[in-house]
Amino acid sequence: MLACAQGLVRVAAGWGAAVAGLTVGAQLFGTALSGPGWLLTNASLPTWHVLLLVAALGGALPAAWYARRGDPDAAGPAPWSWRRIRLVVAGGLAMCVSIPLSFLTVERLSSLLDVSWSALYRHGYAVTAIAGAVTLVAATVLAAFGGVWTLAGSLTAATARVALVAPMILAIAALFSTGAAGPVGALAGVAAGAVAAASRWRVPLAAVLSVLGAITLFIAHAATTGHPEKLAEPGNTTPALLVLVLITAAATAVVGATAPALAPRGAVPAALGPLSAVLAVGGLQTVAATYLQDGLPVSSYLNPVFHLTTSAVLLLVVAAAIGGLGFAQMLATRRAERRHAEQIRREAAAAERDRLARPIHDGVLQVLALVQRHGADLGGQGGELASLAAEQEAALRTLLSGQAAGAPPGGQAAGENVGAALRALASATVEVAAPAQAVVLPAGTAAELVAAVRAALDNVRRHAGPAARAWVLLEDEGDAVRVTVRDDGAGFAEERLAEAAAAGRLGVAQSMRGRIADLGGTTAIHSAPGEGTEVEFWLPR
Repeated sequence: MLACAQGLVRVAAGWGAAVAGLTVGAQLFGTALSGPGWLLTNASLPTWHVLLLVAALGGALPAAWYARRGDPDAAGPAPWSWRRIRLVVAGGLAMCVSIPLSFLTVERLSSLLDVSWSALYRHGYAVTAIAGAVTLVAATVLAAFGGVWTLAGSLTAATARVALVAPMILAIAALFSTGAAGPVGALAGVAAGAVAAASRWRVPLAAVLSVLGAITLFIAHAATTGHPEKLAEPGNTTPALLVLVLITAAATAVVGATAPALAPRGAVPAALGPLSAVLAVGGLQTVAATYLQDGLPVSSYLNPVFHLTTSAVLLLVVAAAIGGLGFAQMLATRRAERRHAEQIRREAAAAERDRLARPIHDGVLQVLALVQRHGADLGGQGGELASLAAEQEAALRTLLSGQAAGAPPGGQAAGENVGAALRALASATVEVAAPAQAVVLPAGTAAELVAAVRAALDNVRRHAGPAARAWVLLEDEGDAVRVTVRDDGAGFAEERLAEAAAAGRLGVAQSMRGRIADLGGTTAIHSAPGEGTEVEFWLPR
């Protein structure tokens, strides 16, 4: 079922999460059908077994035919990659943890701990707790070997499974004499948990169900004055049914909510299967050493229900864990989306550059080369024109080759003082104000920022009027740099920028906004007729 959930999550996350949750939900429903084994065997159990087996085969056979080619993501392109092999190794070794522990007899354990074997023999719960602690450590190491996501997912699912045991025993014992109430309540809880897991809000819903379950258990413990076994007495059907529904719903939803976070790493079968199961066994063995009376556990079939508050605390831990796992998955998804978007942007830029390279090479570059060769023959300013044509031809060829024009040999690693570069733009009509200390940015970034400021000043000279003055202010904000270019010129209406872009005049869109946007910054332009213009460039470090 977990392998099916792994494949389903990739194509339908809701269905995959529901199937993963049902791997635990089905066990809880089966437990409610069986009833407490120390009281009476359910006479209708064989009929239920046959019905469930037929239903399972009825769903498995068409599914196997429909997906007979298997999960392509699981089959290739590298089925024997280290990331997949280590999950198989971790899960396989987890199932073998009990083998070395079977050799840990009371005599050997007493020798290792240097205590009397008779003391350990009289306190069998201590031996069980020690075995549980060793199991927990071994399974945690194996889960960490499978990866960080495997460790987080398996610990979350295992904690939920440990938390539900005590309240499940209590609820089933209380509802056994009521006929179908137990199985119906368990089925309702499993269905609610599966619906929550299938929802796009599966993580918050799982956390809410866990918190509600914890609150219910705290109330049950307080209402029975610390003796929760009283709920198993006749007449307490409603409280026991409420506990059963909430616990089964929370466990189903939590396990289902972990699957979408584990599926991209291929870890659903290993993390929610053997690793989670072995961790749960170790946790249950360890919990057995708590809530003792006079150093010994209570002698009762209902002894585990005395750990009801422990289960409530563990459910609160589960709520926090599933919330953290969901938040981490959200961050990982956004990071992957940003990387994908950046890859698409680079590919699109390369394609556009290649598309423009051909007409530019056949037209503009040929004209510049012609001016470079024959400019000096024109006399007057022809030599200067030829020199400028040579510079522009070299810059244009560099741009078309995909390299940063004007980048220094040190590349982005070399720093440049933006304040000094901006002060070089000062003139009789342009005043520059910058901090006394150096404002250092990577050389390529600084060059683009200064080029955007230069473009803004060019617009002042062209459009603000002959008597217009401009002021440039550089501010160092620590984690960002802000440059403001303001003039007292004629200004313009807001719709002029859109009209200029539609007419093909892209000085603002490309020379200013485009440059800053490529660096991850923003550009704000404020202007009105007769009130001058203010351009603000903000660039994160």
